[in-house]
Amino acid sequence: MIENPFLIYGYEGAEYFCDRKEETADIFESLRNGCNLTLISPRRYGKTGLIHNVFQHIKEQRDDIACFYVDLYATHSLNDFVQSLGKAVVGKLDTTLQKVEGLVSKVFRYSQITMEPNLATGMPQFALSFLPQYAENTLEDIFNYIEQSGRRCYIALDEFQQVLEYQENNVEALLRTYAQRTHNVHFIFAGSKQHLMAEMFNSPKHPFYRSTEKLNLSTLKEDVYYEFATEKLSKRGITITAEEFHKIYELVDGVTWYLQAIMNRLYRNENKEITEDIWKTVIGQIIAREEEDYKRLYHLLTANQASLLLAVAREGIVETPMSGVFLKHHNLKSPSSIQRALQFLIDEEYLYHTDKGYIVYDRFFGIWLKSL
Repeated sequence: MIENPFLIYGYEGAEYFCDRKEETADIFESLRNGCNLTLISPRRYGKTGLIHNVFQHIKEQRDDIACFYVDLYATHSLNDFVQSLGKAVVGKLDTTLQKVEGLVSKVFRYSQITMEPNLATGMPQFALSFLPQYAENTLEDIFNYIEQSGRRCYIALDEFQQVLEYQENNVEALLRTYAQRTHNVHFIFAGSKQHLMAEMFNSPKHPFYRSTEKLNLSTLKEDVYYEFATEKLSKRGITITAEEFHKIYELVDGVTWYLQAIMNRLYRNENKEITEDIWKTVIGQIIAREEEDYKRLYHLLTANQASLLLAVAREGIVETPMSGVFLKHHNLKSPSSIQRALQFLIDEEYLYHTDKGYIVYDRFFGIWLKSL
């Protein structure tokens, strides 16, 4: 049983997932109609939760479709990719242990099979060890395995832009080949670094050029999340006015994770009416727990980088950080040095470029910076 309905991490079902009905339907329709999809959003907008919600919806509608989620954030090579994909997929498309053993022994030419007990069920299960020196061959084996299963499969590759960092430079081309060749599998290519994802799917220099439908995830609508929040809070007899919620929503720019983090703590408090003093205290408690990390991140910066970051935090959002007015107002140095600082802060995800301007990526970090 979920004690607190405002989940900060993980997915526990549609009951604890706010809205995204239109996006869920759009993604499902793209996959159902044989299209691959590119899903782009900044971190903490709820991208991963949306993927899991889509897959939950598909499982309820079509139990013959197999859905797999693979997080590539911690991968650094083709071998890492193969290990992650293999762990997610292999053995999940078969009905009996004997069938698994038979198919695996025929399909996976560069792997080692061992048997080990399943701690949850006590039943034996096989474990497949992929040999790093044969990563490219094993990738082919995995897609052959998917194809031979005959089942319709949807695979979400989260933080897909990470493949650009791999030491091997042919991974995009390999995956594009298998995406075209394996007709019973369709992909969600999800990523949080907008400029890299745009380059991968919009530039003719890249193998995935204009090969997918695209969905850019925006923040949840204020009225939609307010309805969700008040319904959950009411179960503990807690109320919050639309006016006070609006202040919170604006403070964190409507970004899902920050709203969830604040509401998670408000749900725990003993006050039945949420006032401005109460929610400001809660945000202060959240920031206090992160303060040492914020200090460390801030002190890693050069003087120019720190000055620019602080200036953006104080402004809230900056449309033209290279303008003379902005530079003079915040006593920043030459445009060329600030341009270098700006690029570094974007690359390292201190700042994020929205359609309205530049903002501090971590909204709580931005609040802390304003207090300096």
